[in-house]
Amino acid sequence: MAQNEKSGKKTASLAGKVLQDKKSGKKAKSLAGSVLTQAPDKKKKAGRKTAD
Repeated sequence: MAQNEKSGKKTASLAGKVLQDKKSGKKAKSLAGSVLTQAPDKKKKAGRKTAD
C-alpha cells in the first residue's frame, strides 16, 4: 500500500459504528480498526480553547 493512501471520512465513520456495535464480529472490528488507523486526522478549529 502506498504511504499516502487514506480512508475517506464516510468510511472512517462507518468503521467507528462497527466498533461500537456489540453485534459486530471479531474480524469486522479488526478491519474497522485498520480503517481508522488510515483515516485522516481531525483538524483543530481555531479559536476553541481546551480544558487542561
